Amino acid sequence: MSKKTSEYSGFYKLRPKERLKVIKDFADLTNEEIELLTKEGNLKMETADRMIENVIGFKSLPLGIAVNFLINGKDYMIPMSIEEPSVVAAASNAAKLARKTGGFTASHTNPVMIGQIQAVEVPNPEQAKKTIMKEKDNILEKANETNSTIVKLGGGAKDLQVKIIDSIKGKMVITELFVDCRDAMGANLVNTMLEAVTPIIEKVTNGKVYLRIISNLATKRLARAKVVYSKEVLGGEDVIDAIIYAYAFAKADPYRAATHNKGIMNGIVAMGIALSQDIRALEAAAHAYASQSGQYQPLTTWEKNENGDLIGTIEIPMPVATVGGATSTDPVAKICRKILGVKTATELGEIMATVGLAQNFAAMRALATEGIQRGHMELHARNIAIIAGATGKLIDRVAEIMVKEKEVKVHKAKEILEELEKKS
Repeated sequence: MSKKTSEYSGFYKLRPKERLKVIKDFADLTNEEIELLTKEGNLKMETADRMIENVIGFKSLPLGIAVNFLINGKDYMIPMSIEEPSVVAAASNAAKLARKTGGFTASHTNPVMIGQIQAVEVPNPEQAKKTIMKEKDNILEKANETNSTIVKLGGGAKDLQVKIIDSIKGKMVITELFVDCRDAMGANLVNTMLEAVTPIIEKVTNGKVYLRIISNLATKRLARAKVVYSKEVLGGEDVIDAIIYAYAFAKADPYRAATHNKGIMNGIVAMGIALSQDIRALEAAAHAYASQSGQYQPLTTWEKNENGDLIGTIEIPMPVATVGGATSTDPVAKICRKILGVKTATELGEIMATVGLAQNFAAMRALATEGIQRGHMELHARNIAIIAGATGKLIDRVAEIMVKEKEVKVHKAKEILEELEKKS
């Protein structure tokens, strides 16, 4: 038998069916597995093949709706795509409790992304810095020549700054271009502008430019949200104190802060997947922003007001889009955007930050009171029941018994299912 190899010249040139034949032989896939991989739903193979390279099929996630959200006086239904149980339910419940005190308020800075140009081997970095700043108007004009449409919409390159950094390879002169991307995420827009102005930077610095690329630490593209939960709704100040202790733990300890922020990103990433956002950029921005002080910190704050009510806030970079990329090619993303009812990237950013705040509240409340596992396990048990073969009403019944007996496992689900089927 010949040895299998992953080395394959021209794999990208094959059509999806031809690639799939290669993979079928390589992995000994069955016809049933092939059928499952290639089952078309709301995304057609032809479209998928244009979205990424080397396409062979599809991978689905559930799409749910978080309800009850009232943000800046407007009602929203929130599309969320995620495999983790309890996330959608937790967000919905947090939003419901927030309605008692007027819901959430949110705001957003201008959608400005930062592009960086790295000049090295510069003879006189300090003089180069001054010269670049003298050429500022010329550089901005050259950048904006690459996209007249964005300029007409009020965006485009707005400003720049220059910094000198020390590295293991010596001093580098870094030019940072600030670009208002309007409703685009901005990667292609910014990178094109950087390419256009690179010759100017090389000329005035007498150095060599290597990297010219957008930064995902979007410190100039921030979304903020705020909520007040009354002590009456939460069950008294003891509950609020427990939540604030949980926040204090996260603020003091990066090991806890990592899980604290993961809970925030549960909601944001679930929305990002539903709306075909660049979730890697969202994660990178959030976690880098959380680390700016030198110690990894929570992205939210929680405190009591003078009435003893709980106040929560979030500030987070939000590089999102309503135009371009997969947001324009994925048909489900278009439907989700229609459900959400958003027109601009700034509004979308405000909503996503709000969902992150709600998700964080729900997780801390559960941890500080009943514990996170109870609600999570109730939903997880349903998945286990389905894996064990339960259908229809038996899914909930099997799940209910497993949770009651505190043993949410596949073998237990099969035992319960067998007993229930005998009785019926």
